[in-house]
Amino acid sequence: MTQGTIRFYGLGLGPGNPDYMTVRARNVLETADRLVHFCKRGKRGNGRTIADTVVGRDPEREIALVYPVTTEIPADHPDYAAALNPFYEAAAAQLLLEIEAGRTVAVLCEGDPFFYGSFMHLWWRLKDKVPTEVVPAVSGMSGAWTRAGAPITWGDDVLTVTPGTLPEAELTRRLSGTDAAVVMKLGRNLPKVRAALATAGLLERAIYVERATMAEEQIVPLPELPDDWEAPYFSLIIVPGQGRRV
Repeated sequence: MTQGTIRFYGLGLGPGNPDYMTVRARNVLETADRLVHFCKRGKRGNGRTIADTVVGRDPEREIALVYPVTTEIPADHPDYAAALNPFYEAAAAQLLLEIEAGRTVAVLCEGDPFFYGSFMHLWWRLKDKVPTEVVPAVSGMSGAWTRAGAPITWGDDVLTVTPGTLPEAELTRRLSGTDAAVVMKLGRNLPKVRAALATAGLLERAIYVERATMAEEQIVPLPELPDDWEAPYFSLIIVPGQGRRV
């Protein structure tokens, strides 16, 4: 549903540096009645942190959606869905009450809202109930390959994007047949991803990027990254293509 006055926004804020935020996103950020962000217990969400330099802290506008679990349970375990489903149901119901009270609600999203974003679980539940707009953004992977100075695809290169949460054998299969790759959601999956890239023959071209465009940014050729490196969940690996050049 998009007709009528927009009350519900999925607000893409870009890869981290607020300078990469779109004009549309900034306008919504400054005017929305409620700013919603997902977060771990006791922490502020990445999306809210990006917004800090534009709107600052404002408890009256903020709604924190605290995940019941994050990395404590594997995403493919039945308990993971059992915990997350009621969480998203309750969150959608909470935001619907705000919207029905006449308030505009913006869910703050790191990167693009429709790219591996938690927002999509709310959008799926509310899109047919309230006027909705999704504001696209520079994705985290785009910020990563740009900051690394690594054009990701040349000529007819095929790009594969895969989550690092897949089993090692499946990662290897997906990576073995591609020209260029981005592996998302590293965290504790980094050793498994490194092994899959080595088996697929892509390790030497792989680049590790952490917190792309942010002050704490780390960009390291993957073969040079220490074996005991603790990767945050929001880090990724890029493998630039080597296709046709003229």
